[in-house]
Amino acid sequence: MTSDAVTGEPATPAAATLDTFAYDNRSVRDFIIATVVWGLVGMLVGVLIALQLAWPAANFDLPWLSYGRIRPLHTNAVVFAFAGNAIFAGFYYSLQRLLKARMYSDVLSRINFWGWQLIILAAAITLPLGKTTSKEYAELEWPIKIAIAVVWVAFGINMIGTILKRRERHLYVAIWFYIATFLGITMLHVINGLAVPVSFLKSYPVYAGVQDALVEWWYGHNAVAFFLTTPFLGMMYYFLPKAAERPIYSYRLSIVHFWSLIFLYIWAGPHHLLNTALPEWAQTLGVVFSVMLIAPSWGGMINGLLTLRGAWDKVRTSAVLKFLVGAVTFYGMATFEGCLLALRDVNALSHDTDWTIGHVHSGALGWVGLLTFGIIYWMIPRLCRTTLWSEAMANLHFWIATIGICIYAVAMWIAGITEGSMQLAFDSNSHLVYRDWSEIVRATIPFFWVRLGAGLIYLAGMVLCAINVFQTICHGKPVQDETVQAPPLIRDTEYVAQIDAALSKSGWRDFSTSMHSLVERWPAVMILFAAGALAIGGLCEIVPNMIQGALSPKIASVTPYTPLELTGRDIYIREGCSNCHTQMIRTLRAETERYGGQYTRPGEGIYDRPFLWGSKRTGPDLGREGVLRPSAAWHYYHLQRPSSMSTVTVMPNYPWLISDDMDLSDIGTKLAVLAGMPMFTPYKAADIEQAESNARAQALVVANELRKEPRLKDDKDLEKKEIVAVIAYLQRLGTDLGKPSPATVSTAGH
Repeated sequence: MTSDAVTGEPATPAAATLDTFAYDNRSVRDFIIATVVWGLVGMLVGVLIALQLAWPAANFDLPWLSYGRIRPLHTNAVVFAFAGNAIFAGFYYSLQRLLKARMYSDVLSRINFWGWQLIILAAAITLPLGKTTSKEYAELEWPIKIAIAVVWVAFGINMIGTILKRRERHLYVAIWFYIATFLGITMLHVINGLAVPVSFLKSYPVYAGVQDALVEWWYGHNAVAFFLTTPFLGMMYYFLPKAAERPIYSYRLSIVHFWSLIFLYIWAGPHHLLNTALPEWAQTLGVVFSVMLIAPSWGGMINGLLTLRGAWDKVRTSAVLKFLVGAVTFYGMATFEGCLLALRDVNALSHDTDWTIGHVHSGALGWVGLLTFGIIYWMIPRLCRTTLWSEAMANLHFWIATIGICIYAVAMWIAGITEGSMQLAFDSNSHLVYRDWSEIVRATIPFFWVRLGAGLIYLAGMVLCAINVFQTICHGKPVQDETVQAPPLIRDTEYVAQIDAALSKSGWRDFSTSMHSLVERWPAVMILFAAGALAIGGLCEIVPNMIQGALSPKIASVTPYTPLELTGRDIYIREGCSNCHTQMIRTLRAETERYGGQYTRPGEGIYDRPFLWGSKRTGPDLGREGVLRPSAAWHYYHLQRPSSMSTVTVMPNYPWLISDDMDLSDIGTKLAVLAGMPMFTPYKAADIEQAESNARAQALVVANELRKEPRLKDDKDLEKKEIVAVIAYLQRLGTDLGKPSPATVSTAGH
């Protein structure tokens, strides 16, 4: 059985007749243009939030421009708009050529394109308006999530339909990763997205507390795995051999890489929750499988880099190969770092710090970004029947992008290690060295400025890419339908005969490889096996944790939020406060000393929908805020102008909380929804019926406390304002467990 000289896929024997058909280049071109446009938007927003962290005045006291609201806009724009469109562009280009078939349905291709752009536009509108679930990489509210599911299924039908009507029997390695991408994201999106709507743009997840945390980080980690890793690995396996004009180094290694990666990755999510209230067994599973991931990850990196054997002279002159080599190198670095950060002792230092931010950007901008630029520079000249407008500009872009991400990562590594060391530091008398959080913020701000500079450098490279791509399109002759010919698919009996011949010729030496080729012969079997490999890890982690949560005894003193506190919590979520504050005191001595002697218990969050453990501390943890700082006036002035209460702060002002009236029109509906869920909140019928009146009564109590301040005594409408609800929520945090045992320390200055 012969094989293609570049991709290594089995060649189809010559046939008496050839089928004439056309590749759909229009969809590929449109996705490339969308990738570039949304890349500019996403990275520009990233530069803005980097500026806001270094210089809080850049929030401009505008709610829709505040850091907490637009930070998820940046992540969604880079992940789902920039990387998402790049995935579709690479898939649509390579899938047609690997299968020798036009996409299954032009209608589904257009639904995929326009539907995805409308989803991104909806995210760009709703997130700055504060319509968010607060769950990392899953912030979009339920109507948009349903739209994502519809568009994603349309894409999946289009892909699988193309596989079924293919003219090439062999499913090349890239297609395995494409199948795993579709299956993995479908499973993750559905399970993590289960929620009950309250209104058109408000819902509560069906999970609560610890269970919600596990499901979210099972999703969050594997969204990186199956949206930012497997699809780009598939594209690496196609575009790297094509650009290098060399076959993939090892087909056997690609088999091991694929199956071990998709099986192991799905287990690793709990390493995001080490030293927390998550059950110990789940944390241990996360650590073990995260460490094991280094083997398939580096196997893929080695397979990619060794494909270039004998082609290194081309790397020196080809901008495309530079980008691809740089991307694979960053992939190896990021995967090694991910395994390192999953170790308990390292995680105790790194978690909730900017080290994690640096790690994420090494993967997103180093691996995903560089690979995306490389495949765009490879595809666009071929789609436009011309050469790249400026090879020199593309080479300059490579060096600018690489320098930018390296500066970014190094700055965040140093900042993160500094933050973690200061948070955990004790003196010779076993007292916390840095009691005031402002000392940690002061040490970090210089690195925020370096990050801003690095982001501007990377953005400049994105601008060069946009110019080069659009000039190439303008100077070329784009072909929307590329006419090609290929022989029809050979019959199964002939294909089995080829396999038998290969086996007999090798004396069964290549038995495992040939058997895998048989699996590839039936897409349904490949899909079934891949789905099984993906489902095992999720089932073994999520189901026992749900059972454990349902059977665990409750803490008697933990009660549901009052209507006013629930309203304040929803405003807290709307403003994105969990982007900078955690509500999880880890089981580390430094944390219990700093926040009052009690780490967070699993039973504390049984009514928390969604959980708010956070993943980054720009400010201190708020899990015991109601005990450490019960003063309503302190919270009022701190939210109005943080710099008036803290010596060093990067927190934005929230003047609109003081001017805007709180909306209690749907508070009864919220309580009814929470009371009707499987893991229900025990609100009684009377609580639901009297929800608004109870909220206003508690608001009056808080407002009267505030009026004891001379500056606020004449504010007659104070009890109507949103800030009263937020204060009520903050005053509640930690009070269910009573007073902390040791003397508390200052956590001001955030």
